[in-house]
Amino acid sequence: MEGASNPTAEKVQALSNIELAVLLCLVADQHCIIETDKQLFHGLEQELRIIASDIFGLTCSVLDCSVDTTLDDFGNGILVKDDGDDYFASSNGKLKGEFFASSESTRISERRTSKSPRAFTPLDSRRIANVVIANNLNTANSQVQIQALELMRGKRNFTRTAVHAAPRPFLLIALNVSGTNRLTTHLNDQFFISHKHQAEDGLPNFEELQEKEPVSEDDASTSSVVRSSPYISEKRNSSSLTFSQEEITALTALTAEVKISSEVRAYLHNIVVFLRLHRAVAGGISAMATRHFNILSQALAPLHSLSYISPSLVALAARKIYPHRIKITSAENERSMQWGSSLEAVKAVLDGVTVEDVIEEVLQSVEVPL
Repeated sequence: MEGASNPTAEKVQALSNIELAVLLCLVADQHCIIETDKQLFHGLEQELRIIASDIFGLTCSVLDCSVDTTLDDFGNGILVKDDGDDYFASSNGKLKGEFFASSESTRISERRTSKSPRAFTPLDSRRIANVVIANNLNTANSQVQIQALELMRGKRNFTRTAVHAAPRPFLLIALNVSGTNRLTTHLNDQFFISHKHQAEDGLPNFEELQEKEPVSEDDASTSSVVRSSPYISEKRNSSSLTFSQEEITALTALTAEVKISSEVRAYLHNIVVFLRLHRAVAGGISAMATRHFNILSQALAPLHSLSYISPSLVALAARKIYPHRIKITSAENERSMQWGSSLEAVKAVLDGVTVEDVIEEVLQSVEVPL
């Protein structure tokens, strides 16, 4: 695999940071957090819609969250009209392209459908979008965030009249404003990677679309709590996409075959240990984070035309796995205070320390295998 001309790797090199984050999540079957400044928020939402449609050929729905968002708002906001056959037209009553975790869940769904007097309502003909962009999910109440967690873990969403199974592939993107509150602990830990979009990174797809057809001011309105995306993508011909579903499936298969040496595995393990022992870290180095750390290290290898995990890939994975998880301790709770350290001295040491500083310090402290 190494050294050979790889068209997929060449296409990966041409991707923007946002596009690469989406690709990694699709390959690993995981979800991501994307943060940006308030003035870039709307443009980044449009960029993500275009990426879902034009780069990967996936349907997309946008859910605007706030403290007033209800469970019904969440359940309806993640749905799009099914562009395939009718709900009852396919075998076993499954939606076209929809994935059910087990045959038991299918039987349960059929029993509920058969008993429902409103089985042929338009609600039953809708399905969960392949890509759900949850704007300001961190501002939603705990019940909505728990529902999002259940959707990510169970791959289905329960509404008052139906059970909607998530399609495959499925990606939930939490699009938040930088510097705002974190998601609830368990939901935050469930997200695979995080990315901060800066103004200098640009929005190439959205800017190209604006040149062709300027966006109306009405489209920029974010007044409603829940807004279904007016830019609902349709399935496109795979030849016109940057990455087809077959290519993503092939990358997933290659990821499962990636090898890791004992030295690199020890390097990965040492990074986790050093992060847990860092004096500025109050928490966030969870077992789920370590699992995601391993998965991302593996997923990065095929994108670089490698069949093994290199130390540089491990370091890159650490920079994406831990920024949204690590909590910086307060000076009063820093561990050296337990054996008599000066509070003023500890405050001076921790002053201005960021999550990124902690990660870089650990990566410089851990010995890199040759």
